[in-house]
Amino acid sequence: MFSDMFYKLLENHIFLIGIWETLYMTLISTAFAYLLGLPLGILLNVTDRGGIYPMPAFNSVLGAVVNAFRSVPFIILMVALLPVSNLILGTSLGNAAMIVTLIIAAAPYVARMAESSFKEVDAGVIEAAQAMGTPTFKIITKVLLPEAKPALIVGAVISTVTILGYSAMAGTIGGGGLGQIAISYGYQRYNDDIIWVCVALTIIIVQVLQEIGMTLARRTDKRIR
Repeated sequence: MFSDMFYKLLENHIFLIGIWETLYMTLISTAFAYLLGLPLGILLNVTDRGGIYPMPAFNSVLGAVVNAFRSVPFIILMVALLPVSNLILGTSLGNAAMIVTLIIAAAPYVARMAESSFKEVDAGVIEAAQAMGTPTFKIITKVLLPEAKPALIVGAVISTVTILGYSAMAGTIGGGGLGQIAISYGYQRYNDDIIWVCVALTIIIVQVLQEIGMTLARRTDKRIR
């Protein structure tokens, strides 16, 4: 049922290394993508028409930049960003270089996910805070972020799964992880069993991340207490 290559990879713990590299790239990239994307999402929401601090011109420009990055297919954007990785790290190969491209590619996606989460916050809560003379920064930190927390966590789960998919594509240009194993040992050497094992392992990782994220979202959602 399984090829000799499969057993060789199993003996050398290549699949375990692939799982570790996939999780490493995904979680690190997601964390830094949120460090960039969450503030962008806040700005997009706050400066929108009807937002806490409307700035239509600024919002339009920022939205156009975010949309420009989001509209480029990741595989193309990843190749285009290789010089950036080389400039920052001195190399365009390896997991570290792929993390740089993943962060830049994912941050605009995260920004839109965060903006969508903030729009779910009851406008009445924000209006009440404004009526009491609460400064804009405090409304963001004490009202907007706490009220949007369940939606933000759900969005983080979706973003993490998306970035995990991006990390698999990174295997085509020198990245590691399960994507690289599926391509190098499976597709290029005609070992379909290795490809399907990588698919199964990826599904398991996604299910675990999804379950953890949704559990956290339910625990922070005051509406279901």
